[in-house]
Amino acid sequence: MGDHYGETDSRVLQRDCAAVSVPWGKAETLPEGAYALVTQRLGGSITVMCGGNLYRIDERNADALGLEPQLAATPPVAADGEQTAESVEQAAWAQLATCYDPEIPIDIVNLGLVYACTAEALPDGRFHIAAAMTLTAPGCGMGTLIADEARDKLLQIPGVAEAEVKLVWDPPWSREMMSEAARLEMGMF
Repeated sequence: MGDHYGETDSRVLQRDCAAVSVPWGKAETLPEGAYALVTQRLGGSITVMCGGNLYRIDERNADALGLEPQLAATPPVAADGEQTAESVEQAAWAQLATCYDPEIPIDIVNLGLVYACTAEALPDGRFHIAAAMTLTAPGCGMGTLIADEARDKLLQIPGVAEAEVKLVWDPPWSREMMSEAARLEMGMF
């Protein structure tokens, strides 16, 4: 979903706008009239540089930047309409691949941050998803925000009743955990 800006796009905020400071994860309000440089627009959020700091803005507030909101499509249901733990797990991995680190234009799956994701049928026929993920750096204040975003996106999958995303630190993340495509994009070969 959305664009990754190879070039930055300068904007003036058309109204006060809720944002989260990167990498601290602190909620802030960017004032109307402030200049914001769009550095990344992926996975339902927009990263901007404003006043020398990075901020993450929810895609639903794109209008504050004079942009047309790009809202995510609903996750797919199994072709035959029958949900299985396997089809829900596939949908879960696809949803997790729509979550991005606000500073790196690569999704958390290709970054190697998601260590596990399983779906389990509940007695009522709906599903429970359990995911374990880490961060590129343990002190990153964005961690709980990224984990919460992942959980919210997992709960959008049809038939999912519960989703838990645990932040884990063992094993510690390393660049070797990135997909080959991600390493190529980051110029790490």
